[in-house]
Amino acid sequence: MTITLRPGSTVVFTGDSITDCQRLDSEDGLGFGYPLRIAGEWGLRHPDRPVTWLNTGIGGNKVMDLEARCQADVLDARPDVVSILVGVNDMGWHMLDPEGYVIPVEEFEAGYDRLLAPLAAAGTELILIEPFLLPIHGVVEAGVALIGEEERKEWRADLNPKIRVVRELARKYGANLLAADGMFAELAATTGPEYWAADGVHPTPAGHAALAAAWLRLVA
Repeated sequence: MTITLRPGSTVVFTGDSITDCQRLDSEDGLGFGYPLRIAGEWGLRHPDRPVTWLNTGIGGNKVMDLEARCQADVLDARPDVVSILVGVNDMGWHMLDPEGYVIPVEEFEAGYDRLLAPLAAAGTELILIEPFLLPIHGVVEAGVALIGEEERKEWRADLNPKIRVVRELARKYGANLLAADGMFAELAATTGPEYWAADGVHPTPAGHAALAAAWLRLVA
C-alpha cells in the first residue's frame, strides 16, 4: 500500500539516535541522516508538492519513551504520516551492563501497541521501520574485543522476536512496513556489514542513503 503525500502534508519521523542523528545541531532540525535525505530527494522529485518534514527522534529512546512523549512530540503536530524506527535500545545488549534491564518481548509489544493506537485513531498513516542489527565482525578497543560472537548471538536472539512484533503490529494497524533488518542483511552479504553500519547499529552515510531510498519506495 503506497502512501500518497499531498501538497501541504506533514510527515513526522520519530525514534532513537538513528533517526535523531544530531537533529538539534542541524539548521533545519532534520539531522544528518535518513530523514534529511528523504526530504531532499522528495523536494527534487516533487517540487510542486511541498511537504513539512519534522524529526522528533531522541538518542537512547526505547518504546516506552516514545509512548510517553507521543502527544507532545508527534500528535500535537497533527501529522498526516508518522514514521517510527525504534527497538534497538529495547534489545538485550544492555545485558552487558550489570544495572541493565532486559525488556521482555511482551512488554515491548504492549508498549508499541499503546504507542500506535492513538496515532491510528487520529487517522495518521504509519510507516514502521524494523529495528536492525548488522553482523559486524566485532569492535576492538586497545586490543580488547568489546563485542564478540556470543554477544551478537544473544542480541540477535533478543531482537528477532521484537522484529516479529513490529511486523505483526504493521499488519494489525494497516501500516507500511520497511523491512530494514532483511534489507541490510542482503546488502551486507555483498559488501560486508561495516559499510552500512560500522558498529552494527548506527548507519554510515551509505546506510542512511539505503534507508532513505527504501522509505521513498513506500510513498508517491
